[in-house]
Amino acid sequence: MTRILIIGATSAIAKATARRWAREGHELYLVGRDTDHLHEIAGDLKVRGAQSVQCAALDVNDFAQHAAVIDAAAGALGGLDVALIAHGTLGDQKACEQDFQAALQELNTNAISVISLLTHLANRFEAQKQGAIVVLGSVAGDRGRQSNYVYGTAKSAVATFLQGLRNRLHKSGVQVLTIKPGFVDTPMTAAFDKKGPLWSSPDAIAQEILRGIAKRRDVVYAPWFWWGVMAIIRSIPERLFKRLSL
Repeated sequence: MTRILIIGATSAIAKATARRWAREGHELYLVGRDTDHLHEIAGDLKVRGAQSVQCAALDVNDFAQHAAVIDAAAGALGGLDVALIAHGTLGDQKACEQDFQAALQELNTNAISVISLLTHLANRFEAQKQGAIVVLGSVAGDRGRQSNYVYGTAKSAVATFLQGLRNRLHKSGVQVLTIKPGFVDTPMTAAFDKKGPLWSSPDAIAQEILRGIAKRRDVVYAPWFWWGVMAIIRSIPERLFKRLSL
């Protein structure tokens, strides 16, 4: 039985992952902004077989509350074995281009709040010398594109932070796993045309998360073929890339 903290538990990928953990009979502590939704999810997870499910409200941009929420989760579960950070927003790129405050809000939500949470989690996991810290990133962080470079900047910052954290915590036996999904059919991508082979489902990403933890991977592109897609995109020379409409 594993003691699992999920931050951003109301996101589609987090819910799909929690359902898989529930079927395995683990203990779950759900954190999110919408308390009513959290309790709905908790009820569903209990029916699916979770050993226990507890909830706590958190606005991730209230950085001062991060330590207290993590401490509460660890206290309620008697420790932490896995922490999944899965919150995020896909903001309006055009709005961010016109208003720095809009850009700052996106960077705070998608990067700074994650780094704050990771700082607290890393110290706890380093001291206990075991466990897995898992963060939902994005292939958007692999290269800046005009269509979503503010979001991509946040994901890139988190990916770099995780690289350093992985290097630091390796000697303590703590796994640091970066998950990089491509296009996923979720409410966050409701405005997109979701046709074609590049689109995936939240449950497919959840399967990759559990597989990545079990195999102690460092970085997982989900689905796997996004590694090749992004390798090609990263290889395009800047003088050519800046001419593309991506």
